[in-house]
Amino acid sequence: MTAFNSIELDIDPRGIATLWLNRPDKNNAFDAGMIRELILALDAVQSDRNLRFLILRGRGRHFSAGADLAWMQQCAELDYTTNLDDARELGELMHNLYQLKIPTLAVVQGAAFGGALGLIACCDMAIGAENAQFSLSEVRIGLVPAVISPFVVQAIGERAARRYALTAERFDGQCARRLGLLAECYPADALDAAVDQWVETLWLNSPQAMQACKDLLREVGSGDLTPALRRYTETAIARIRVSPEGQEGLRAFLDKRKPAWQEGTR
Repeated sequence: MTAFNSIELDIDPRGIATLWLNRPDKNNAFDAGMIRELILALDAVQSDRNLRFLILRGRGRHFSAGADLAWMQQCAELDYTTNLDDARELGELMHNLYQLKIPTLAVVQGAAFGGALGLIACCDMAIGAENAQFSLSEVRIGLVPAVISPFVVQAIGERAARRYALTAERFDGQCARRLGLLAECYPADALDAAVDQWVETLWLNSPQAMQACKDLLREVGSGDLTPALRRYTETAIARIRVSPEGQEGLRAFLDKRKPAWQEGTR
């Protein structure tokens, strides 16, 4: 396992990966080093066939305060080409998280500002504390939420994205749930118990089927039914029915027993 300085990648025997932002003294603000480590960690997760799903969390009081201000000051002193290279690194991180083959769940407490909203929006699902604070804060310091904007728009819609990107106002976990950024929100002291419940729910599902479902939903997109999409959906169900886990799941259902993937360490 690669040794990291600003993140942690924990993998438990059940095949659940937890990726921790681990700069609590800096409120998990990210810089070039953390971005590069996150890319490497996601590469390791993508290549591990034994993993079922990924949880993205932040150590300490906050999920992430966004970009590290010292790093941003350094970036301001660099030329356009170097800044473009940094932006491409961030773009690679967001793309790789969004395209990860296994399901992803972000867990948010405390502050989630700026680029942190991109990480949350790139995950398939997100939950958080009711008192968590969110902000697309870039315009307050003369910047724009450029790289993360496609993912944020997909998560909360164009109209809401315009409001919160242009005002930089803060909103809490309950508002984030109404916007669709969070699937659910909980009292802060109940968040860890909620994570356990989500893990148990995801653990019941076929790992191969969840990956196939992610592929399917990426292809479906906004749901516009074209002849090509119709053919894709027809072949998708045929493929999964004859797959080993598809066959096992159907047999287990008919035999009234647990499927093989639910056996083992819980």
